[in-house]
Amino acid sequence: MKNILSLLFLFSFSTTLNAQDFSAFEKKQFIRGNDTLHYRILYPAKYKKHKAYPLVMFLHGSGERGNDNEAQLIHGAKLFLEPTNRKYFEGIIIFPQCPKNMTWSKYKRSAEKQWAAVDSEGEATISQQLVKQLMDSLVDNRHVNPRRVYLGGLSMGAFGAYDLLRRYPDFFAAAFPICGIADIPLLVQKAKDVPMWIFHGEKDPVVSPEPNRELYKALMTAGAKDVTYSEYPGVGHDSWTNAFAEPKLLPWLFSHKKRVKKN
Repeated sequence: MKNILSLLFLFSFSTTLNAQDFSAFEKKQFIRGNDTLHYRILYPAKYKKHKAYPLVMFLHGSGERGNDNEAQLIHGAKLFLEPTNRKYFEGIIIFPQCPKNMTWSKYKRSAEKQWAAVDSEGEATISQQLVKQLMDSLVDNRHVNPRRVYLGGLSMGAFGAYDLLRRYPDFFAAAFPICGIADIPLLVQKAKDVPMWIFHGEKDPVVSPEPNRELYKALMTAGAKDVTYSEYPGVGHDSWTNAFAEPKLLPWLFSHKKRVKKN
């Protein structure tokens, strides 16, 4: 009985701790017309309203879609809650949530049901448009340093991150897409100068790593100067676990500042 009670206590404590941890991410909504974007936002521990901070926008995968404004924190949120990271990498961290019936960008599936290609035709999806409008509003209100806007995403979120990069290459200082696929010719043409750290698992059965291998080669051939590709041997679709464990990820990300264009 004591062992059972101990296990129940540990489970309860762990659950409570996780809830407390994630509660540091405030629940908010961004509304434009008839469209609503649910998102969670983490401010620096010693947040100053009149200071412009770096912004990290992270797009979740398809499994975290919904309207509970919680599921999107499952992967990645703990990295930014870690006390040492909050101390040394001060920034505004946002995890938006895409509705169940929507996506961050347009894509096509292969006959094997893999996420095989992107569809770059036409305007961005409503969810992606709301993400960009939210970022614009934060920059316009001077809460965010416009030279230090960072973008990340996993799986479906990495598809969206790539699409945002090629649509707005001058907006982002750096990006870290995880197990996604890009429109390679368009991304290389538009965003080869954006620093990127690309991640994938060698054995990914959902999103093949081959397109990211090709993307990396194409970027290097085009003269990209700050692109890294990390492929994890034996790892499947959840390469985000490895990516978030990279000790150099946040130092690399926060070291980048967008160049000021001279007239």
